[in-house]
Amino acid sequence: MRKRIDGGEIKTCTNVQVYVFLYDIVRNERVVMTVLTGLRNILVFSVLLILANNAYPACPESLDFHKRPLGEEQPLHLCDVMHGKVVLVVNTASKCAYTPQYDGLEKLYARYQQQGLIVAGFPSNDFAGQEPGTEKQIRDFCRLTYGVEFPMFEKVRVKGASADPFYRYLASVTGEQPGWNFHKYLIDREGRVVASFPSQVAPDDNRLVNMIEELL
Repeated sequence: MRKRIDGGEIKTCTNVQVYVFLYDIVRNERVVMTVLTGLRNILVFSVLLILANNAYPACPESLDFHKRPLGEEQPLHLCDVMHGKVVLVVNTASKCAYTPQYDGLEKLYARYQQQGLIVAGFPSNDFAGQEPGTEKQIRDFCRLTYGVEFPMFEKVRVKGASADPFYRYLASVTGEQPGWNFHKYLIDREGRVVASFPSQVAPDDNRLVNMIEELL
């Protein structure tokens, strides 16, 4: 094979040189293809990562807590069970004048559960010792007396410096800590704590029900 160089002189190339020349071309093309493939894979991965982040947004601060279901040993991340839901958080007691609100809370839960409402009960003995039982006793009382099916969580402190971190957060956001049993906090689907209701506001109170319906 003959190849022209700058001076116009014709130089004869051996077969080996031709093969080397062609190999370099093929090799460079492979390098280019490898780079392009790598860039394509990076682009695809980035798009998938963006979509995943949009599909599973970060856990809101209000739900970034781990709590045990009542009478159980293994805690749950509240985000795993409540994120994207409307949540009504209630501190409960079994020997209180407001204890019959269990019935109203269960009816509220049954009515709106399919639309995305979660009622979350947290037994507490903070007020006049009105929740003295063990977690098993509390669970049995709720189920046998009021047919409670909404989620009940571990027994906690809800007021003062010794309050559970979840309740300290709720109080810090609303400026209100529970003044008695069956205080209610309402959290929207984005995890924002949007309202606080005192014990006197019953589960069927229009102020509470209307707000829940708006958030659903």
